[in-house]
Formats: sequence, structure tokens, C-alpha cells
Amino acid sequence: MTKPVVAIVGRPNVGKSALFNRILGRNLAIVEDMPGVTRDRNYADAEWDGKKFHLVDTGGFEPESEDPMFMKIRDQTTLAIEEADYIIFLMDGQEGLLPADLEVAQRLRAAGKPVIYAINKVDGARHEGLLPDFYRLGVNTLIPLSALHSTGFSDLMDELAKLLPETPAGPEPEEGARVPPRIAIIGRPNVGKSSFVNALTGEDRMIVSPVSGTTRDAVDSLYKYYGREYVLVDTAGIRSRGRISQGVEKYSVMRAMKGVDRCDVALVLLDAAEGVTEQDERIVGIAHEEGKGIIIILNKWDLVQDKEEAYKKLIDDVRYRLKFADYAPVLTLSSLTRQRITKVFDEIDKIVAEREKRVPTAELNRVFERLTSRHEPPMYRSRRVKYFYVTQVAVKPPTFVVFVNYPEGVHFSYIRYIENNLRQAFGFHGSPIRIYPKRRREEQTAEERTRPPAARGGRKKKTT
Repeated sequence: MTKPVVAIVGRPNVGKSALFNRILGRNLAIVEDMPGVTRDRNYADAEWDGKKFHLVDTGGFEPESEDPMFMKIRDQTTLAIEEADYIIFLMDGQEGLLPADLEVAQRLRAAGKPVIYAINKVDGARHEGLLPDFYRLGVNTLIPLSALHSTGFSDLMDELAKLLPETPAGPEPEEGARVPPRIAIIGRPNVGKSSFVNALTGEDRMIVSPVSGTTRDAVDSLYKYYGREYVLVDTAGIRSRGRISQGVEKYSVMRAMKGVDRCDVALVLLDAAEGVTEQDERIVGIAHEEGKGIIIILNKWDLVQDKEEAYKKLIDDVRYRLKFADYAPVLTLSSLTRQRITKVFDEIDKIVAEREKRVPTAELNRVFERLTSRHEPPMYRSRRVKYFYVTQVAVKPPTFVVFVNYPEGVHFSYIRYIENNLRQAFGFHGSPIRIYPKRRREEQTAEERTRPPAARGGRKKKTT
């Protein structure tokens, strides 16, 4: 099941970003826990009452402004509304209901999405006197709050939780059963995603059939290629979304998130003629942080001149700009000519196998002992950080726990050193790996022993 998208919409300066930070926890909104990953700060994963969702902060919506900047923001916000499953419409309780609010409300009704009407900046009785005016919107429920001071915040989130679907655990496959890998094709607009899909489906050696999707508006496709089965995950980026979608890039990250949720391997398409853009970095970062297998595809290779020289420059650019995903293979191909397009499947098969790889603990620790003796860990508060042993705790992606005396003293550079050595020894081609330092049980404090364990496979989400 894909996580739903919740967009915060409203006029400028009504406190959308403050609410965004309040839902996430301020530090989660502005601080990265993985160095080298470029991420757009106006979207993030969130969770409330056990229900997970994607949260999107939008720009200030000015319905009638002719200013070029506001017109662009308006287009971006319109796309966010189109892509969202649920909307929080935020208004300013100190300014009262303005004509622009009425216009925004009208547009939201036309979109037909579930909307929560929230009045921000209600910090006391002097502001509550303006609340009755907001009932001119014609809605039964208004939620007053202060995103800055957290009053009324729980009421808002509880209302949202009523709308959100449950977040079930993924079904476990039967023992020995082969589940076709789920493949998402993602990328910013105009990189050739539709052409790529068409090129795949146009191959005579492939059989295509519909497979029931996990969202209300998506149908995935089952592909058979030389007897091997794959499920192509439908994403909003593949379908034609109209004029707005064609011209706006900012919220292509939402399309990527929807596709990445349900996939095993993400095929990230880049335009070979343009090189790596900031938006490409953001989209690759989504797949990386979600622990998915990644293949970077330089599409439109037929348009590149002086291919030998261009290839070297492009690869250098990819490896520099996307260094946080340096494990990902890079393919050049042309959807137009179908040049090398079927090589994608060989890479997918390799990555699927690598994501499911388990390394025996004894073998793992032999390598670990060599790498720690070759390069001693740094000091922490005048004490040497000791690394005792490592064990693999999960797959998809491969996840390891390293037991140490001072987990807080483990620098990310040493984690990177461990990762590089594990890759050199065991591969993990095309897949991110996760490494978490942890204190040995015999050295844990009483508080640490009773503390609930963080979710494996990614950073712990703050539920507020």
C-alpha cells in the first residue's frame, strides 16, 4: 500500500511552514541524518497515531495575482492539490476570512479531495472572536490552533488520522515462492519516462497484462521477459497529467514518492543531453532514503554528440552529484531507438538478488575484524570507541547492527568506511545498505534496556 500524500495549502504567511515543522518535529524538517543527500525541504515522511503519510508544504497561494513569481507558485500549488490525497487548508485566525481564502476554498471543492479546514494563529480569546466569520466557508468543522505554540495541534492531527487509511504491514510471501520484483520508473518531467515505458511494452518478446494495484487510481502491469516476471509500478509521472504537469517540476518529487513506496527497484531516468539537475538529485535521494534498489538511466543517448567524450563527462557528473548513491549502476540508452533497453532487466535481476543477500555472521565478522584493525576508530571524549562485532538484522535493504561501547561516538565517516569495506567484500550491487551502531546489552543502562527499539531500515519518525 502506498502512503497517502497530505498537502498543506493556504495564502502566504498563514503559517504553513510552521505547521509543517510542528507535524514533523522541527529538527526533522531542517536536518538531514544522511550526509550528501540533497532533499527538498518542503516534503517529508510523517506519522501520527501509527498512520504514515507523505507531508507536503506548498507555497503561498494567491488566486488572482499576476506577478510571475506568484503565478508560478500558484501552478505548483495546483499540482500539489492534484497529486494530494488529503488537504489541510490553513487560514490566518488573526486576519479573519479574506476573499482569497474563499477563492482557495472554491478551488478545493472543485478538486473533490477530503479537506480539513484549520484556523492558525489562534493564541487567545482576542483571536477567537474572529472564528465565527470563517463559517461563511459553508463547512461544519473548523479546527482552531496555534502551530507555533502547539495549542489545538492534537485536535488537527486526530482529525487527519480519522481520514488516513491504516498502515498495514506488508504481507509475507510464502516459503519458496518467487514474487515478481516491483519496478518504478521515476524522474522529473520531460526526461522520457513515457517513451521509456512505451519502448518496454513495445518489445515483441514481452507479454503485458494488468495486475491489481494498491491504490485506488493505479493499475500496475505484469511483464514477462524471457520467462522472467516483473511488475511495473504505475506512477503519476508516467501518465499524462495535463498542461500544468507538463510545465512544473517542483512537485515531481511527490510522484516519485508514490512510485518508490511500492517498488523494489527504482529506475531513475535522467536526460543525457542535460546532465544531472538538482531535481534529479532530490528524486534519487528519495529512493536512497527509502532503501530501494536504484538504477540510474541516462536516456536520450541518441541525441548526444561525441559520445565517447560525453560519456566520461556524464559519468563523472553522476558520480559527483549523486555520490550518496555511488552503488547504483549507470546505463545509457535510447527509448526512441530502443538501444540497450533490455539490459535494464539484467541489472534489475542482479539488484533484486543483492537486496535479499544475507551474510553469515562468522564471515561478516572476519571482514569486520580486518577493517577495524586496519583503521582504528577515532576517539570519543578521550576514550577509544571499541567495535565488538556486527550482525545482519534485515534484508531489502541489507541492514546491519554494529555493537560498540559508545554508539554516540561513531562518526558518519567511519560508518561510511565500514560500508565501503562491506561492499568490497560482499557486493550489494545497486542497493543501499543500512548500518546502525548499538551498545552491547551488558553495557546498556537500565533506561536503554527498557527503551522501545527504533524501527529498522530507516530513521525513526517522530510522532509528536
